[in-house]
Amino acid sequence: MIKYTEDHEWIAVDGDIATIGITDHAQNALGDVVFVELPEVGAAYGQGDDAAVVESVKAASEVYAPISGEVTEVNSALEDDPSLVNSSATDAGWFFKLKIADSNELDEMMDEDAYSDFIAD
Repeated sequence: MIKYTEDHEWIAVDGDIATIGITDHAQNALGDVVFVELPEVGAAYGQGDDAAVVESVKAASEVYAPISGEVTEVNSALEDDPSLVNSSATDAGWFFKLKIADSNELDEMMDEDAYSDFIAD
C-alpha cells in the first residue's frame, strides 16, 4: 500500500514498517538534489515533525514524518549519491523507514488517484 501526503511525500507500508520518500513531482520541482540530511536510527517522530532535509540547486526543503513512529533504517546511499532522489524518487531514492506507531494516521493520506488529482490542480 502506498499513500501520499500534501507535502509530496510517499509512504509505502509493509506490515508495521513504513518506507518514506519524496514524490517524483516533488523532485521535479526541486531540480537537481545536491544534499540530503537523514534522521538518526532510533529517533522518534510524531506525525508532521521535521525528519530530514533535502537540498537542491533551487532550494532546501524539510521532509516531514508523514506518520508517527521510530526510525528503523536510513538510506545511507543518499549521503554518497543524493542524485538518487532525482533518478529514482520512488525506489532507490527512499529516505528512511519508520516503525509505525499509529496506523490510523494512514487513513488521512491520499491514494495514488487522489494524489494525481491533487498535483493536477
